[in-house]
Parts: sequence; C-alpha cells; structure tokens
Amino acid sequence: MTHALVIENLTKRYKDFTLDKISFTLPQGTILGIIGENGSGKSTLINTMLGIIPSDYSRLDILGRDLKTKPNEIKSDLAVIFDDAGYDEYFTPLQIGRFLSYVYPNWNMNMFRSYLHRFGLPAKKRLKTFSRGMRTKLEFAIAFSHDPKFLIMDEATNGLDPIFRDEILELLREFSEEENHTVLIASHITSDLDKIADYVAFLHQGKLLFFQPYDKLQNEYGILTCKNSFLCNLNPADVVFYRKEEYNCRVLVKNRFALAKIFQDMEILPATLEDLMLFYTKGEKLK
Repeated sequence: MTHALVIENLTKRYKDFTLDKISFTLPQGTILGIIGENGSGKSTLINTMLGIIPSDYSRLDILGRDLKTKPNEIKSDLAVIFDDAGYDEYFTPLQIGRFLSYVYPNWNMNMFRSYLHRFGLPAKKRLKTFSRGMRTKLEFAIAFSHDPKFLIMDEATNGLDPIFRDEILELLREFSEEENHTVLIASHITSDLDKIADYVAFLHQGKLLFFQPYDKLQNEYGILTCKNSFLCNLNPADVVFYRKEEYNCRVLVKNRFALAKIFQDMEILPATLEDLMLFYTKGEKLK
C-alpha cells in the first residue's frame, strides 16, 4: 500500500504547550479528518508537517518523500488552504492566477477560470471587495487548478454557507476517488467530516487520542441513553465514558452491536464525531 503521509514521533514544544510524539500513517487516496477542541494542536500539527515551523521527529514522509531532503518536490504536489491565505487585497483573481502560473508547473489557467465561474467569483475585482466566504472559494479554485496530489485544509470551510460547504464536500469526494489523491482536513465542523472522512485523528491537549478508520468508529462506538441507576448493569469494559444529564445518563459504549443483542429493548445509536469529542473531553469513567 502506498502512503500519502507517514509521521513518527513528531514533537513540538512551546513554553505552555507540547505536541507530543504524534505518530500515524495515512494511505494514499483517502480523506483524513483531524478533530479536536481549540488549542488541541491541529494547526500546529499541520504547520510542523509542512515544515513551516521546526519540530523534532523520527520520520516525516509526504507522498513517499522525506520532508528534510526533498521539500521542493513535496511542495509542488501539495495544495494547502488555510483560514487566511494572506494574498494582497489589491490583487484580482486573474492577477493571482497569472502569478501562480509561474509558481506551479502544472498550473491550468483555463481550469482556474472555470472554477471562478462555477463559484460565482468576479475575475477582475480586487480581493478587498470579497467577503470571507468568497475568499475561501477563491482558495479552493486555486487548489484545484494545479493538479495537486495532496490537499491539506486547516479550518478551510469556516465562513461558508451550508450549500457551498456541501458542494465543496462533493468536490473533495471526487478528488479523493483518484487513487493518488489524498485530503487532510482539520475542522471544527465535525458534521462535514462525518460525511466524507475515511480516517479520523483526534487530538486533545497536544496528544493523539486515536487515529482510526471512520467505518471502525461507526461500527464500534454507540450512544446508549438510560437512567442513572442503570449504569450498574453495564460492564465497565464496555463503557468508554458516560455523562450524567438532568433526567438521565448518556453512555458512550464500544461493541455496540454486541450490546444491542443483550439490551434488546434499548436503542444504541451510532456515535458522531461530535459525540466522541464531547465524551472524550468531558465524560467520566465508569469504575
């Protein structure tokens, strides 16, 4: 199997925060969703793996190339969309497109114009007249116009309306259907990742709590709602975390299909990524 990303023991230390020994391997042709609360290390991870900020690691390969020895080869096959790209506000999309034709060897100006039209972006208006959502749409037009192999997005769908977000998700699905195309997206909008992610990485306070295939998370975890008194009937080995509410208790369980056979009169719903975040960060362990 070809890997788009291999990270081993990546660590970045600040005075008040440490991204601590992150390791995982992402197959090519997949979509990875990175989740975690504000300050969990999502942006730090992306910036370190791109070499924007220095870090310590045992291994860091992108598209089969070592970041230290082949950074330029890697960058030519990457498209990166940040929350704020930082283009000069007096540039127009066409001016940016002409500039990028000298940056990317595979730049396709006709495709870029096509995306501008598709996204309803004026080609000759200055960026200072663009809304936040329009600027984000421009970033996607740029990203899809130079034949990248690996698309990396950090909170890139913030500020987009639900209709355009859905269109972007469809574009990402189409992009990743080609075997050599991979997507990494860090987002607070976990419902978007529920729709498209093949793998999920969950960062909490600089630590990687899990890196799992999305299907495995869906098949393994479930939410059981019960009375507080019912907790004593559950095996602690089956309970990941629980949260007491005003009138009942919500329980994050694993082996949900097996438990559904035991407690046939109780509904055990699949856990969303938002559920997992809440339980892992605010839940209690059953003793």
